[in-house]
Amino acid sequence: MDPVPDHTDFVSKDAVSCVSSWNVNSVKVRLPLLTEYLKEFSPDIMLLQEIKTETENFPALELMTEGYSCLVSGQKGYCGVAVLSKNRLKLVCDALPDAPDNQARYIEAENNNGERFISVYVPNGQPSASDPDGAERLKYKTDWMDALNERVSFLMKREIPFVLGGDFNVIETDGDAYDIRLFENGAFTLPAVRNRFRKLAFFGLTEAVREKASLRPLYTYWDYQGGARPKNNGIFLDRLFLSPAFADRLKSAEVCDTYRDKEKTSDHAPVYCSFLTEKS
Repeated sequence: MDPVPDHTDFVSKDAVSCVSSWNVNSVKVRLPLLTEYLKEFSPDIMLLQEIKTETENFPALELMTEGYSCLVSGQKGYCGVAVLSKNRLKLVCDALPDAPDNQARYIEAENNNGERFISVYVPNGQPSASDPDGAERLKYKTDWMDALNERVSFLMKREIPFVLGGDFNVIETDGDAYDIRLFENGAFTLPAVRNRFRKLAFFGLTEAVREKASLRPLYTYWDYQGGARPKNNGIFLDRLFLSPAFADRLKSAEVCDTYRDKEKTSDHAPVYCSFLTEKS
């Protein structure tokens, strides 16, 4: 069992001031843009999803030259998550406890203040060639989300401060997609999926991007096909959930949608949130 940390003085001299998350859709392809982003925004913590490479092939040395240490849960071809940090972190787990999973979708790290940073890539759940009606993939998604909620419940009960960020592959409300009719009765919108996602708020988490971002409509993903970005045919998929200790310090949040307009970019835009580092 993890010890219960003392967070009465959570705003320390090493307080985290900015956390960002980005589904990069291949870290090797996106490395030049990722380093550009790190230089421009300089987040203390960078959460990555869909790195699409094995752990041993992750470009850790290149990112170390930018001032970031790396913790990685990699997988060849697809999936894969990572946590980058300006200060060295301790790996808590590189898989979601009790998840029905052999896929790299979860990584949890801790800093010297006892704060945790979690990068998640929630299963898509849509039908595939091997599962044409989508039943197996949907069950995998909902089972995985159940395990995620169990982990969040564990952290909240122990009052461990954390940021949970990533690509959640859920359209929470009809307004979170440019045309909800295209997604009706799908794995992004089914009540079984939405209800599990909404449990995160029921646990007492604050979703920073919805709370503070100014972008309207609020989208973080635009398909590569059909001119989705120029038409602003987007979806709100990428989130940053904060435990109360971080929510109390939340200053701002935004979608860095200009990075979706760059050459050889991901189909997702980065999101970030900043925090007050002085006690009020």
